[in-house]
Amino acid sequence: MQDYKSHSIVLLHGVLADEAWRKIKCAQTTPVFVLEGRPSLLAAHVNTKVLLKNRLRPTVIADNMAGFLFYKGLVKEVVLACQYADNTGALCDMGALILAVLAKKHKVSVRLLPGQHKNRFLGDPKEILSFNGKRLAPLGVKGYVPLVEWVPEKYLK
Repeated sequence: MQDYKSHSIVLLHGVLADEAWRKIKCAQTTPVFVLEGRPSLLAAHVNTKVLLKNRLRPTVIADNMAGFLFYKGLVKEVVLACQYADNTGALCDMGALILAVLAKKHKVSVRLLPGQHKNRFLGDPKEILSFNGKRLAPLGVKGYVPLVEWVPEKYLK
């Protein structure tokens, strides 16, 4: 694994809209870590393609690994895909709230960029109960799959 101690990482969360990519300007030496975007993994799929096209070398991480990167003091910026924002907060892809809370605690900036708009707020429970077509949970287990969450403004400063 590459040694990131001498770098500051940009964390990219959610599926960004096409117009948002013009606002991402990273040096080619800046590591960009893309959160996978469970359950569909769409964020990893879409974002890494665009980053590679722009000659940036992304690293995909599991959604729950961001805390470790904050703990190690490696995160310099968090970019969140946002569907709607006003002066009270922002509606973002699920998982954005924990990143915003961690960013505030570690004094890291959070940037909102337009995300792809979803027309669903809840996903199919089957998406969380299986991975790559293989069922992970026994029959009879239920799944809960919220796709968006509200991030209060106090975590976006």
